[in-house]
Order: sequence, then structure tokens, then C-alpha cells
Amino acid sequence: MTGARTGAAPRTCALLALSCCCAAAPAASARAASARIHPALAPAAPGVRTAFTFAYSLQDTEAGVPPPLRSVVVHLPLGLGLDLGGAATCAPARVRRSGPSGCPQRSLIGRGHAVLEVHAGSQSIPEEAVVWAIRVPDRGGHSALAIFGRGETPLVQQSTSMATVLPDRPPYGSMLSVSVPAIPTVVYEPDASVISFSMTLGGPRAHAGGVTLPRRCPAGGLPFAAGFTFADQTRALAAAHLPCPRRG
Repeated sequence: MTGARTGAAPRTCALLALSCCCAAAPAASARAASARIHPALAPAAPGVRTAFTFAYSLQDTEAGVPPPLRSVVVHLPLGLGLDLGGAATCAPARVRRSGPSGCPQRSLIGRGHAVLEVHAGSQSIPEEAVVWAIRVPDRGGHSALAIFGRGETPLVQQSTSMATVLPDRPPYGSMLSVSVPAIPTVVYEPDASVISFSMTLGGPRAHAGGVTLPRRCPAGGLPFAAGFTFADQTRALAAAHLPCPRRG
């Protein structure tokens, strides 16, 4: 996704990033960032259509602020399907230019929030942003989303990530692969770092889309995982399980 500055002052935005990567270990000389993921489903009943919330937090094990994020891959359990039926599509160029206001209402499939850290001299300033998931035309025969973020406090900027839904290997069924662009801040300072992100797909605040739960659940619960790749080529991995949905 590419950051686009607006106005005369330096700016910074937030953007998501729901998407993993490989499990290679970071170089021994580089500090390693740590990651935690927090998936949630509501309602949680076998075979029903539900809203899916995916949240993550990142931290540098030494400095507190992780390096700038470049990609995220979210691995979804086998049988859990991203349902985009009824969603309209919006051209990526329109998303980058205008965000959700320039797209059909029914292309909006999710909303969320992100917090970034902006570097300004010896200080680190938190930057908050609202994020939207917008359905865009398929890419290479696979469903695709644009994740648009707009930050206004303390700086103003907007950014767009492109995400693709791809097949995965068991115990996962699909993965959401997101490319995160550089998010520039103040001249001569590093790009912004993502500290936390949360996105809900489907649900009452979305105009289309959602997630369908599997009818069968593994004994250990529904497995989720995510991989994060940073600008310094280090990586972080995280995993979580949700209890099996109860039958009504």
C-alpha cells in the first residue's frame, strides 16, 4: 500500500494490515519484535454466518517500538470461509484517491482501528487511525480487498494496503496476505511503526461480507496464526486457538 500525504505539514497514517509470512528466524544480529494475535467470532455457532474480528499487537523486545511493518499473513482455520457474496467492488485507484466515500456502499465489508508510532527526534508519538476493508476486483482469480487507513491525530495522512485471499495448507484452509507500504512521517525520520491493529469483517457496521463458520471443529479448537515481516527483514510469528463453537 502506498502512503499519500495531504496538506503542507508532515503526516502519518495508520494502516492495517491483516497477513503473514514464512517462519524463518530473524538474523542473530537484529533485535526481534514480538507479536500477539486476538481472533474473535460473534456469534459463534457451527455453520452460521458471523462477524470475524482479528486484532494484533507488536512490540520490540528491547526498544518497545517495533520496526516498520511491511507484510502480514493471517492463516484461517480449515472450513472457515470469507463470504463476500453481495459485496460490490471498487477500483483500487478510487480507494486510494477517496477511501470508502468514493466507493459503492456495498463494497464496504469491514471497519477497524490502528495505532502507529511516529518518530520525531528523540520522541515517539502515537498516531491513531480508522481503517476500512473494501472489496476490490479479484486478483489472479483470488478474492481481494483494499485496506484503507486514515490518520488525523496528531498528523494527517491516508494509506492503502492490498490484501488477497489465498488457499492454505491444513490445519488452515485459507490465508489473507496483506502488503503494507512504507508510511512516511517527518523528513529524515524512520517510517511509522504499527503498534496495534484491529479489524472486524462483516457484522452490523459492514454493508456486505462476513465469515462462515465450519460445521466441524478440531478437538483442540479453531487454529489461527499470523506472520509479520518488518522493514529490517526480521519476522515475528504468533498463534492462537478459539474454543469450538457450541451448537444452539
